[in-house]
Amino acid sequence: MTPPKLTRSDRIERGLVGLLGLLAMIVGMVQVLGRYLFPAHAISWAEEVIVYLVVWGVMIISGQLVKTDGHVRPDLVLRIMPPWLQRWMEVFNCLVALAFCFGMVWYGIDTAQTSFSLDETSSTDLQFPMWIYYSSLPVGGLLMTVRYVIRLLRFLLWYDPGTMALGHIPDHEIPTNLTRPAEH
Repeated sequence: MTPPKLTRSDRIERGLVGLLGLLAMIVGMVQVLGRYLFPAHAISWAEEVIVYLVVWGVMIISGQLVKTDGHVRPDLVLRIMPPWLQRWMEVFNCLVALAFCFGMVWYGIDTAQTSFSLDETSSTDLQFPMWIYYSSLPVGGLLMTVRYVIRLLRFLLWYDPGTMALGHIPDHEIPTNLTRPAEH
């Protein structure tokens, strides 16, 4: 089976997450080397920065996980159901996930705005603006929302049981031909 073609947004998201991971690894390496080789010049804020980079990476890649069915889900239960029931279970899953994502975006924006208005910074020497860290929540929620909406539309409007049954969805992008396949 050939892997799905990556869109420009896929490449940007994955590249950005790779860059964040690389930066986290470099900061960790500098901290370890500094601690053991040059203790007088060791950086005290490395753990904090690593957490920020990793959290942003996780939130950015969460949309990709929706697209590739990478989130935790009850596949065992779904596999024993006929394709038509799988379809409606997936629709239900998308609706619940969209409600969750809406909450992430709503409360994430509220938290980031509150942090910004309070000029909240980290308690370390770095004094990192916490609104930047908190902004990862609505960004991740928005990326997942977009992918869940696309997924929901596919299951509602362009469902093809031959290709969209569990484990056979090659891609969650909206098809280019907008004609509905015949219902089976």
